[in-house]
Amino acid sequence: MFFSKPGEYAPCKMFSSGHFILLSITLIIVIVVLCFTKNMNKDKVKDTIRKSTVFLWILEIIKIIFNLIIGNSANPNNYIPLYYCSLILYAGLLSGFSKGKLKKIGDVFISTGAIIGGLFFLFCPNTSLPAYPMFHYISIQSFIFHGTMLYLGLLVNITNYIDLKISDIKYYAILITIISCISYVVNKILGTNFMFISDNFPNTPVEIVYNLTGKFFTLVMILIQVVGPFYLIYFIKYLIKQAKNQFDKKKM
Repeated sequence: MFFSKPGEYAPCKMFSSGHFILLSITLIIVIVVLCFTKNMNKDKVKDTIRKSTVFLWILEIIKIIFNLIIGNSANPNNYIPLYYCSLILYAGLLSGFSKGKLKKIGDVFISTGAIIGGLFFLFCPNTSLPAYPMFHYISIQSFIFHGTMLYLGLLVNITNYIDLKISDIKYYAILITIISCISYVVNKILGTNFMFISDNFPNTPVEIVYNLTGKFFTLVMILIQVVGPFYLIYFIKYLIKQAKNQFDKKKM
């Protein structure tokens, strides 16, 4: 079962008991590990990002090999890492192994996009559980992958590894725009739907955007991903900071 082909066993399905179990275990592990690492200094955080990135690449490579072995080579959607959540693979390399502005691009994505992407998938694992049983590599890999993604995003914020500023949107937008442009070209050539910018993805929030925007779907989807996650996290951090300041004032 662990490496079975799609359809050989009944899929776990989203919002099932199996989904709830995987979600609960993943969130508990993320919280526990955060409790043990919340006081890391910047050097240790960077080392964690490096090791986690290597780990995520290993998981992704195994996934690619699995899909090729079972005959999914005709459907690049299943194994080419060009989705929003795949960006952690590239952001992790930039953050952990580069310097200057390239490192900043990785840092900013991890502190914003990694949280949104990780959380969204954990609650809506639409590319794994609808096709595979709970105890399958793809199912378990997806929760480990996105749980790690969420953990890194929370870690860099809790430890103040990066002082996120409103002007940092440019670093975030650069990465999203570049990957979106690459994805659009690949989608046109291969008929894929990477970054979900070329076609509808039924039974997900993408379908709402698709139905509302018509011929402007691609542009709107890119814009949503270019600005939405960054400003959402920035706004949440701003509210938390304001609440903390008010609490400190009352204590004085």
